[in-house]
Amino acid sequence: MTHPSHSEFPDAIIVEISRDLEEIVPIFLSNRENDLHTLRDALTRRDFGTVQNLGHRLKGDGGGYGFDRITEIGATMEQAAKQQDGSIIERQIVQLEEFLRRVSVVYR
Repeated sequence: MTHPSHSEFPDAIIVEISRDLEEIVPIFLSNRENDLHTLRDALTRRDFGTVQNLGHRLKGDGGGYGFDRITEIGATMEQAAKQQDGSIIERQIVQLEEFLRRVSVVYR
């Protein structure tokens, strides 16, 4: 299998993941896209509990699938929700959206 080179997609974030996860990683990433909608809605309603729970889940699940950046975003989001800091939460939502837009998975 060939994978995109940096010259083809200069802003791509290449993440190498075990071939064992090849069937479930696309579902995992699709579910994170759904999380973006939930997070935006929760932030609009100032529902920090939902943001905190989702941040906690992202923190726990990201690394298990090989996406350390999702873990980092989730940890920051969880902490910001505890402090009810909407501006940090908004930045983390944008970071997650950007990551999902740019990520390119290579299975090894």
